[in-house]
Amino acid sequence: MDNMNIGLYFGSFNPVHLGHLAIANFMVEFTDIDQLWFIISPHNPLKKKETLLNDFERYDMVEMAIGKDDRFRVSDIEFRQPKPSYTIDTLTYLQEQFPRHVFSLIIGSDNLPTFDQWKNYDLIEKNYKRYVYPRRGFENIDPHRYVNAEMVKAPVIEISSSFIRKAIREGKDIRHFLPEKVYEYILKMNFYRQ
Repeated sequence: MDNMNIGLYFGSFNPVHLGHLAIANFMVEFTDIDQLWFIISPHNPLKKKETLLNDFERYDMVEMAIGKDDRFRVSDIEFRQPKPSYTIDTLTYLQEQFPRHVFSLIIGSDNLPTFDQWKNYDLIEKNYKRYVYPRRGFENIDPHRYVNAEMVKAPVIEISSSFIRKAIREGKDIRHFLPEKVYEYILKMNFYRQ
């Protein structure tokens, strides 16, 4: 399909869980986004992150999570970019690769107050629409203060990847917080155990 409005959902997805999928589902059904691409952030070599699974394991889990749902795609684009990767560079690259698509950003409302610290944030604001979903503690942000930002009335999702990792480490059965295939894969691979 040509000329699609593609929403880019950036994250480490470590692991992807039902909260991520609920936001993604909301975006493609309740906004004018045609397709949503999960952009998996690579491991930042400057950061010590023992709990961050390697890039392709996280990629595989997002792929398992979305299955055959063609409203979604998963991208490893940032794995091939210079590190650390910056959103503006990824946007520029994607726009060159897919000139017919319109790209927009999907971000949590907690990102808005510090958005001016992003690399080339003014270029992003000017050229890319930002769909902003509510995060706890940042629900009442005034969208009129921000350029090219649309507040989306998605449900506030309380599940976090850190909660999932901690629960697994503690031996809890949290199968209903994750897509079934992802949960089975995590158990099989013994991820997040220590």
